[in-house]
Amino acid sequence: MLEELSLPLSNRYVEFMIPFQTESLAKVASLYAGCVFGLYWIPLRALVEAGFPGLWATVVLNAVPLAFVLPVIFMRFSTLASAGALFHLGSLTLGISYTFYMTAFVFTTVVNVVVLYYLLPVWGFLLARIFTGDRITGVRVMSMILGFSGIFVIFGVNQGFPLPQNPGDWMALGAGFLWAGGSLMVLMEQKNTAVDFGLGFIFWGTIGATIMAVAVTALGWGSEADFAELSDIAVWLIPVGLLMVLPASFATIFGPKHLNPGVVGLLFMTEISVGATSAAILTDEPFGPRQITGVIVISIAGILETAWDFFTRSKPKSAP
Repeated sequence: MLEELSLPLSNRYVEFMIPFQTESLAKVASLYAGCVFGLYWIPLRALVEAGFPGLWATVVLNAVPLAFVLPVIFMRFSTLASAGALFHLGSLTLGISYTFYMTAFVFTTVVNVVVLYYLLPVWGFLLARIFTGDRITGVRVMSMILGFSGIFVIFGVNQGFPLPQNPGDWMALGAGFLWAGGSLMVLMEQKNTAVDFGLGFIFWGTIGATIMAVAVTALGWGSEADFAELSDIAVWLIPVGLLMVLPASFATIFGPKHLNPGVVGLLFMTEISVGATSAAILTDEPFGPRQITGVIVISIAGILETAWDFFTRSKPKSAP
């Protein structure tokens, strides 16, 4: 009698838990990536002070992970080279998105970059709806509203939505759209793993940032880098690159490999919360009731769909 009762319960438990395992890990990875990139400003600021202004700081910080994974890229070169067009296009798109995002800060304000880039969930949900048929549920709409509200509260945006008016604004807007598109390609390409896409992202992100840094410097829009300082900063640059940037880069790709790109965009918003909180702790940036409220609202936006899914899936189904 006990076996008859426990079997249905066990089956329901397995049926409930299996879909959650990979999906939950992907969400944790996306949250982790957002948190790490929320701290990204710390080594970037240190690099600027060490003589690597603008995009050169991004180039140097990403060069360490690239140098570390280059042997892996060479070992897997035949596999990567023979991959389908969706893999190559997706990796390149993510790399260009990253380049645009980091370059945008050179040409416009932080507020405009963040607000325009984090239209990402909108593009993600729309593209997934068009190409995979994934529904835009009421919970997802509410999550987006909360996420945008949190951003506006943190940055005190009181003049309405910033329309693109300069190259930096357009880069930020384009970066969000390209990341959504690249994430969808990662999700749809089943032949290549998240590791493959992570290698492609690190490679094209670093190459793209380098090309842009050279171009910006050559056009006189940025200062030259002082590479003579590399030996002095290597003592902390290498550990930061390997222990902070490298795992976050792969976590950034693991989320899109298993999640709707709109959901990934919502989870990535932890970058804003962590960035605002860490800046307040380590600098003289303000962090009062408004910023606290914004962080809470963004956090709710990130976990709302997960909490809703957990609640609806865990409810016992009524007997037919």
